[in-house]
Amino acid sequence: MSSGSFDLSQPELTADDLLVLDDERFDPETVAVVTGAASGIGQATAVALAANGLTVVGGDVDESGLDETVAVAADVDAAGEVVPVPTDLTEAEQVEAMMETAAEHGDLQYVANIAGMQHIASIPEFPVEKYDLLLDVMLRAPFLAAKYAMPFIRETDDGVGAIGNMSSVHGHYATQDKPAYITAKHGLHGLTRAIAAEGGGTLRGFSVSVGYVLTPLMVNQIEDTAAERGISEQEVVEDVMLGQARTKEMMTPAEVANLFVFGFSGHGKHLNGGDLLWDGGYTTTYE
Repeated sequence: MSSGSFDLSQPELTADDLLVLDDERFDPETVAVVTGAASGIGQATAVALAANGLTVVGGDVDESGLDETVAVAADVDAAGEVVPVPTDLTEAEQVEAMMETAAEHGDLQYVANIAGMQHIASIPEFPVEKYDLLLDVMLRAPFLAAKYAMPFIRETDDGVGAIGNMSSVHGHYATQDKPAYITAKHGLHGLTRAIAAEGGGTLRGFSVSVGYVLTPLMVNQIEDTAAERGISEQEVVEDVMLGQARTKEMMTPAEVANLFVFGFSGHGKHLNGGDLLWDGGYTTTYE
C-alpha cells in the first residue's frame, strides 16, 4: 500500500539495520522476553535482541507470525535463538507460564512489553469491549509481565535486568479518536516509574516513545482515520501523522528495536524510570 509520495510498505529487515553491541550480558545464557513478537516492532525487537546473542522468548497469539520471526532471525544470521511461545496476554496464567518458560532457558533479565493494538473512534462512539481489550493488552498485560518477571530477574546472580515498555507520542499528549490507546500509553508511563521505584537500582524500568512507525498496525489505521475524520488517506499521512513532526519520515521497526537494545545494554544503566522520546520533534515543537 502506498499513499502519494509516501511508501507505506514495511521495509524488509536486514542485519545492517540492527544495532549490535559488545555487552557482557548479551549472551545465550541471558533471556529476554518480547511480547507482540509476531510482527512489526515486536518482531524487529525479538530479532535485534537475538542478533545481540541473547536467547529471546517471543510471546504472541499469532503462531504463524512467531514462526516468521524465527525465520527472520535465521535470515539475519542472529547469534541468539528465538523461542516462540504462543501466549494470550489477556490471560494471567498464560503470561505467568511464558515467564516460567523464559526462566527455564537461562537467566531472565529483560522484558520488552511491545504488544499493542488500535481502535479509531470518538469517546461517545467507542465500544466498551474494545476499550477493555486495548487496556488489557497494553496496560494490564505489561503489569502482569512485570509481576511475573521481576522475581526471576531478582533471582539472577546480581539481580540486574530491565523491563522496557513500548509507549508512544500518545503517552505524552492526546489526539482525537484514540481514547483507549492514549489512556493505556499514559498509564504505561506510571507503570514504568513504579517498576523503577521497586527495582532497587539494579532492576530498571524504562519506556520508549516514538511517532508513526511503518508497521501493519499503523498502515491499517490510515483508512479508519480517514473515514472518522472525513479526509483522504493522503491527508491522514501528510497532515495527521507527519504534519507536526519536524522529521518528515516515518520510523522503521528496526529503528525502534535498536532503542530497546540500547536501553537493555550497559549503556542504558542510568535510564531508569525515564522515557526515550524518539519522535522527530513531534511532541516538543509546533508551528
